[in-house]
Amino acid sequence: MQAQCPECSTLFQLPDDKVPDRPFKVRCPKCQHVVGLPGRGGAPATADEPPAGGAPPATPEAPTTPATPPRREHTGSDDAADALIALADTALAEALTAALGRLDYNVDVVEDVEEGARLLEQGAYAVAVTSRGGSEPGESMTLAQRMLRLTADPRRGVFVVLVDGELTTGDGTQAWAAQADLVINARDVATCDNLLRATIQERKRLYQPYLDVRRRMESE
Repeated sequence: MQAQCPECSTLFQLPDDKVPDRPFKVRCPKCQHVVGLPGRGGAPATADEPPAGGAPPATPEAPTTPATPPRREHTGSDDAADALIALADTALAEALTAALGRLDYNVDVVEDVEEGARLLEQGAYAVAVTSRGGSEPGESMTLAQRMLRLTADPRRGVFVVLVDGELTTGDGTQAWAAQADLVINARDVATCDNLLRATIQERKRLYQPYLDVRRRMESE
């Protein structure tokens, strides 16, 4: 898929296998503006539709379970950034959805780890909230584990929050060890608004010189 940034008119290409069916957002590689895109959108061909050019029909493949798209829980202002929540505990997810909503984030709740990881790779979210727990042998990786595999650019673009009953809220050493930006104990999620706001602002302040230099280099 080819896309164009409405802010700086930069044309950029997205791999077709990374484009979800639903509308989604990516960040412009030049100016970092969030660009809304429609997704694949087109309806699949019907089973009785004849193949093009009279070619013999392909052997049907076994049906696959489609990825579960994120569920939007809060809609902020038109220019609000997007946040992704992937937590098995519904009560924790609802509390953090409310907290991020009060900070004027558009909040999506995702149940499919693969879908969440794909969207994070595309730079669709400014904040990602998930749990620290690792998967058991033979089980699929958690979103936290998938985020550890992100390349440098997508990882710099997302503020990672880990929630766990054994973490100490705001502990920088634990956050560093887990490669997160903020850790929150599960019991503190209902009162974490000020901590979230302050930590996100501090991270933006630290990364701003890097982003400014990168934009200048890309514009030269």
